[in-house]
Amino acid sequence: MTLHMLAFVSGFLLDCLFGDPYWMPHPVRFMGNLISFLDKKLMGEKHKGEEKKADAKNSTGIKDDATIRSERRKGILLVICVLAATAIVSGIIFCGAYAIHPIAGFVVEAIMTYQILAARCLQKESTKVYTALKKNDLPGARYAVSMIVGRDTNVLDEAGVARAAVETVAESTSDGVIAPMLYTALGGPVFGMIYKAVNTMDSMVGYKSSRYLYFGRAAAKLDDVINWVPARISALLLIAGSVFLSVTKIFGKEKAVYNTKDAWHIWRRDAKKHASPNAGHTEAACAGALGIRLAGDTIYGSKVIKKPYIGDDKRAVLPEDICRCNYLMYAAAVLGEVICVVLMILLKFTG
Repeated sequence: MTLHMLAFVSGFLLDCLFGDPYWMPHPVRFMGNLISFLDKKLMGEKHKGEEKKADAKNSTGIKDDATIRSERRKGILLVICVLAATAIVSGIIFCGAYAIHPIAGFVVEAIMTYQILAARCLQKESTKVYTALKKNDLPGARYAVSMIVGRDTNVLDEAGVARAAVETVAESTSDGVIAPMLYTALGGPVFGMIYKAVNTMDSMVGYKSSRYLYFGRAAAKLDDVINWVPARISALLLIAGSVFLSVTKIFGKEKAVYNTKDAWHIWRRDAKKHASPNAGHTEAACAGALGIRLAGDTIYGSKVIKKPYIGDDKRAVLPEDICRCNYLMYAAAVLGEVICVVLMILLKFTG
């Protein structure tokens, strides 16, 4: 138990310090390759127009009931295959390392935990957006933010680019940091890898497009289920993080302006406005803490998608809000790590 706890903390520290170097093989890439392979095997090659958002005419109006059932079964098969492969491979690596020697197991577990978390990577990628905006390089900022969002960024102004980056950091605080942390704490790195597999499937096939509306349904629904509790815990940690940053002023007085009262209020009021049952929780908490308005209409594939706003329109979103949101994300991550370790210690002495 002690080695597992030390590996858990070591993995977190490694992520905070180094992130994911591009040269290092990452399990999510292998998961992505497997998902792409099975996607082609089960659904065939992609055709032009299949990535467009589905509606009554281009989805159910064309596909008969038999096709819909078939695609749903194939989607379930995809989930089973990817989760089984992930559990088997990660389990062999994890158990095999500990079978060789406890120290080898500790090192492997720490590295696996390190690769499960994405706090530093999230901060690095969003900071590229901030840097470009501060240089008045709007095209560069649009490109940088396009690397972390799925919407059309070519029409965004400076505030729109900054808002998109803040939204990504806010949403990813849950599915990139807190959720994988919680699952790893509960079931070790194998559970953490399984979570990452579900999250990767959702990001690749969980779209309401003509190709994935039914095929990706199982992955999307499973992702909703396993993120339900972590998303709400993440929102609470972000609110607690706003208190921590305001009191400690760890990043300086000028960067410690967070509104905890509004974070709680906006979270309770606007979390359910998001189309996702989970993403709105962290976005609402961040919007309230920062005193800005997020979400609203977006453009996907040259089509305007109407969405409600989250937060109050007190001021424009600034490039500095990207940094402030990252500080908030790190505060939530540290608090989450501390809580997980305390629970591990309690379980050790009471179990």
